[in-house]
Amino acid sequence: MAETMRRLPVLTVLLLGASLGACASQPTLSPPPMPVASGPVAPTPDPGTSPYGLFLAGQAAQDEGHLVAASAYLGRAAATESEPGFIRNEAFNAALRAGDIPAAAALAPTPDDVSLSERHLGAVVRGVEALAEGKPKDAYAQLSGPEAGFPHKGIATLLAPFAAAGAGDAAHALARPDMDGDGVGQFVADLDQAELYERLGKPAQAEAAFKTLMQGGDQSGLITVSYGAFLERRGRWADAQALYRERGSHDPNNETIAEVLARAQKHGRPPSLPGLRQRASEAMLIPAAALIAQKQQIYALDYLRLALRLDPANNEAWILVGDLLAPADPEAARAALVQVAPSSDRYVAARDKLAWTYQRAGDQEQALKIARETLTSAPGNREVAGTLADLLRADEQYAESATVLTKLIDGAGPKPDWRLFYLRASAYDQLGDTDKTEADLAAALKLEPDEPELLNFQAYFWIDRGQHLKEALAMVQRAADADPQSGEIIDSLGWAYYRLGDFPSAVEKLEQAVTLEPAIAEVNDHLGDAYWRVGRRTEAEFQWRRVLSLNPSERLRIRAEAKLASPSGPDVSPAPLPLTSAQ
Repeated sequence: MAETMRRLPVLTVLLLGASLGACASQPTLSPPPMPVASGPVAPTPDPGTSPYGLFLAGQAAQDEGHLVAASAYLGRAAATESEPGFIRNEAFNAALRAGDIPAAAALAPTPDDVSLSERHLGAVVRGVEALAEGKPKDAYAQLSGPEAGFPHKGIATLLAPFAAAGAGDAAHALARPDMDGDGVGQFVADLDQAELYERLGKPAQAEAAFKTLMQGGDQSGLITVSYGAFLERRGRWADAQALYRERGSHDPNNETIAEVLARAQKHGRPPSLPGLRQRASEAMLIPAAALIAQKQQIYALDYLRLALRLDPANNEAWILVGDLLAPADPEAARAALVQVAPSSDRYVAARDKLAWTYQRAGDQEQALKIARETLTSAPGNREVAGTLADLLRADEQYAESATVLTKLIDGAGPKPDWRLFYLRASAYDQLGDTDKTEADLAAALKLEPDEPELLNFQAYFWIDRGQHLKEALAMVQRAADADPQSGEIIDSLGWAYYRLGDFPSAVEKLEQAVTLEPAIAEVNDHLGDAYWRVGRRTEAEFQWRRVLSLNPSERLRIRAEAKLASPSGPDVSPAPLPLTSAQ
């Protein structure tokens, strides 16, 4: 397992993410990739006032991931006289992705413009803008019209019932949308329909719709929460409590279910029915998250910007926008994340992500400051403490990281999260405390014996020390069978063969690992050692030189340089002595 990859699997996940993202079956077009800044961005030169200069400046800003600047330049270019149609189209896309929906609506392509895909997106943008401006009849005409077609027909179909309801058109508001085989979209549409029944004064139909949804299972818990709120608004406290308890029996660690159950038990104030625009905004989150899971970030960002036009207080949308913008434009990501209000139950998550934008930019001091401030404001929050511990690890402050994790583990009750032991084991490993590392790995494996990350960590811990090699090989093979696309795990498998002296098998697996993880220094270093052992010395030297180009750790840099300078090659023997009896 490559040392730079010994990372805890993410402790928190995007709301509504992968579990629903895999359900989508409607064909989609692949949009262009999100722009990614590869390093410090040079200031964009003054383009003057010529349309072409403004266009080039906008393109440069867009390529660098600076979406607001791109929108400003391209908007100015599109406003000049006799501008080519493609400039107007680029300005439309830039305004949408920068979050300026009124400008995007004004620039939206007409039926005589550009590609069908762009025209169909333009119809959705105009429909959302009309709904945001309090013109639901106009919104419905756009969202249900012929221009709202593939690949954006699904999102238009989801939004149209809200526009119809706002326009007083109950027949179209309550007609069940046909999402044309899109499993994610149909789930959202059916849940929306249940709430629209309630909004339009048809509680019996609403309850029937909720019950039908419950029959299909409720993996996400969204149906339970929505149906329970419906019951609470009708004073049916016992029914709501029974629903929440049933869900809680299958998901005892679900904090949301625990909170709504406590509210129902106290006969507290039920959540009010969201406004039409607010609910339409929420309806766009699951499709956006599904697009993120499908690596279609551009369309996901488009939908999230539209969701925020309908409800600027949609905290989950701000967090997802921050996630999408962070790789290319950390400042824009931070501007999104700070929109999440301190009163929101998503505030802590936003602060955690804010801290990581600084960490990834190399400002560890600011990242730790934010994490510590957040923990001070929410001292009992396990998510915040976990983020602080992980940041401390990333900053090589392993002792303090272990201390924070120990407090988390001690306060976790009879069954702590296995990932906390995993994290602390990694910290102890870096501190050189072998006994504590092994104890935490054993505790984690007892809680989650089939977790590939854990199996890999334990196996590599032994392999790198030449201990229990046959047992380690079997363990890492189990991990590879469970996650065959993990370059980190395949690297551990290849290194196990190396330490056992099976160099041809080591080369085979390590070549596979480098294909999966070409930019990890230690994987390349392992492959160089294996090449040397089978006599492929020119290739070995190439791999060690490559290690030096991949920002290796100081230890790894020194090791690679020593091997390149030594005619005898690697100094790591296949099975270092003394051997343990378990070998």
